[in-house]
Amino acid sequence: MPLPPFLAAVVGWLRAGYPEGVPEVDYIPLFALLGSQLTESEIGSIADELADDGDPATAEAIKKAICTVTQQKPKEPDVARVRARLAAGGWPLATPDRGSAGN
Repeated sequence: MPLPPFLAAVVGWLRAGYPEGVPEVDYIPLFALLGSQLTESEIGSIADELADDGDPATAEAIKKAICTVTQQKPKEPDVARVRARLAAGGWPLATPDRGSAGN
């Protein structure tokens, strides 16, 4: 099922920020940042879309990262690194506008 425009835009921003793919070390801070702005269902949809890139190990690492985020807080330097990387890819750091897919 295609993603709603807003979530498709989020995936686009993630791919712009991580053109070579999200390294496993960034999953926990990435999903912590997403969790502060998106619902659990939206995060699941994004994780599914990223995992659909074909690597089963990636899908498993994403699931593990989401579970870890719910159990422990990521380190602030890791969150800052991921935030900077996403900002370079055009990530809207303000509260997302679900009515629009544009920046």
